[in-house]
Amino acid sequence: MHKKALVRIQSEQDIITARATGRTFSNDLCFDSINQARIVTAVSELARNIYRYAGTGQIRFEQIEKGNKIGLKITANDKGPGIREISKAMEPGYSTSGGLGVGIPGIKNMMDEFYLTSSPGSGTKVTIFKWQRKGGTQ
Repeated sequence: MHKKALVRIQSEQDIITARATGRTFSNDLCFDSINQARIVTAVSELARNIYRYAGTGQIRFEQIEKGNKIGLKITANDKGPGIREISKAMEPGYSTSGGLGVGIPGIKNMMDEFYLTSSPGSGTKVTIFKWQRKGGTQ
């Protein structure tokens, strides 16, 4: 049950691989189609941010359990330039690249738990969780 995977992000192709891995994990955990789409979108945004801002990094996927819940823990790490103004990056619509993606606030809104740590010059770590009750109900 406790399946894990690691996708290294070094090219645009790796973004596609990360999305596919997110889809496989969310499907294996029997998330409904809406939550599968949320997971894949969040993974896509995380992978794209790593590629765009840090150049390289990784995304770790892990099936987890907590009490009567099962879930997916996704951790995105990079050693890039970091986020200088985290509070500004958390504002809806904020973009440093002119992109139209959902951004960090969108990722937070789509997931059940969201944690971000970043230091200028040291990189960024984002950990997100999506939960459901055992047996496949949200």
